[in-house]
Amino acid sequence: MNLLDRISRVKEKIDSALKQCNRGDSITIVAATKSRNPETIETCIHNGIVDIGENRVQEAGKKFSAVETKLVYKRRMIGHLQTNKINKALRIFDTIDSVDSLRIAKQLSNKLKYTTDSLSVLLEINTSGDKTKFGFDPNNDQDLLECMTLDEIVVGGLMTIGPVSQEKESTSNAFSLLRKIKESINRQVDQEKKLTVLSMGMSNDFELGIFQGSTMVRLGTALFGPREE
Repeated sequence: MNLLDRISRVKEKIDSALKQCNRGDSITIVAATKSRNPETIETCIHNGIVDIGENRVQEAGKKFSAVETKLVYKRRMIGHLQTNKINKALRIFDTIDSVDSLRIAKQLSNKLKYTTDSLSVLLEINTSGDKTKFGFDPNNDQDLLECMTLDEIVVGGLMTIGPVSQEKESTSNAFSLLRKIKESINRQVDQEKKLTVLSMGMSNDFELGIFQGSTMVRLGTALFGPREE
């Protein structure tokens, strides 16, 4: 099966999941292109997947510079952002979808104060409670609310990664928790600050994410097949 076939199959699965939960909205597909080449990114863009997610700053910089300059697409950081890579990330990416601590959010805000730019971000929540994962404590709304007061940072929504176990019930619970956190935050902020994005669901669990209210899924192997070793 080639990339175009996989894109078609993914879109069919998304449409089916939306119908099953009586949703009339659409889902943003982020192509997770870690270890994929620039030509693969170009094929995605030419076929309507214009949100491109990269995990590593250095790899992303090299690949994005090799993509056709005339193509219009959104460059998304979806991996853990190290503090020593913030300056470079701000030059490369349009959005940071993996802001996983108040410290990182503050550092991004401080860097942006010296520019005329603002930055769209998603806040990553550790909904599975896995100590090996990055992310905000799901029980601490205050840190999330403080991020939303920072200058030059525009928080559009929340992101999470499902449990390592990939067990269906625990994954659904993690995604349900993210939706509830969004609802809690939205009860505490003004209309113009309300969160709209829930980025949850990857290749092995994106349908579960959609059932729990996801508006954005991050897909690698579902689009590209297994990575070559």
